[in-house]
Amino acid sequence: MIQLYHVSKTYAGSDHRAVDGLDLTVRTGEIYGFLGPNGAGKTTTIKMIVGLLLPDQGRVEVDGFDVVQRPLEAKRRIGFVPDNPDLYERLSGREYLNFVADVYGIPSGERARRAEELLEVFELTGAVDDRIESYSHGMKQKIAVTAALLPRPPVLILDEPMVGLDPRASHLFKEIMREHCDAGGTVFFSTHILEVAERLCDRVGILHHGRLIAEGTMDELRRQHQAGDKTLEDLFLRLTEKE
Repeated sequence: MIQLYHVSKTYAGSDHRAVDGLDLTVRTGEIYGFLGPNGAGKTTTIKMIVGLLLPDQGRVEVDGFDVVQRPLEAKRRIGFVPDNPDLYERLSGREYLNFVADVYGIPSGERARRAEELLEVFELTGAVDDRIESYSHGMKQKIAVTAALLPRPPVLILDEPMVGLDPRASHLFKEIMREHCDAGGTVFFSTHILEVAERLCDRVGILHHGRLIAEGTMDELRRQHQAGDKTLEDLFLRLTEKE
């Protein structure tokens, strides 16, 4: 579902590569956890996958579509939650969801049914007609997640999606991610909550200084690094400190 071929990115005014020759494959039906310390290049990578940044070198594909050459086809297949959602705060929650539904071309009946289901899950039904500027941080995160799920995209790209969610919403969202992948979709998400990644992800990749230093299932990582029954947190600290 997601393919990166030797992708690199350097920001203007810097000689340091934020992402350095990254090759990555995320398969259909899997939850892939994208991990790394602050400044490792995770958000830069995510922005290149969703088309917000252009790679200096290499190629990015989503569901077979080149993100640079065929951006609209690629973006139609993506639901995206950034690390700090910038929403149209003078719109109500419902107006914002209708705007997203218009962009994706979702018919009115389908959008209404899907929106009501998600609003109930995230306990936003009573606030959906209020302006987004009146929402708490957690409510803004919930409406951003609802908007990403609304079109039923095959690929969910999530940058720290559970920051700001209360425990119930976080639990339900994890269930939604699993159901999405069980139905043939793909989830690619970054997180600093390593316990969540260990329990939830089919595979994880650890990025450091723009390079992928480890990748696989927990069993594969333990075998590769002779780590016995170590936790993902133990492995992460060991690998990043070594680098």
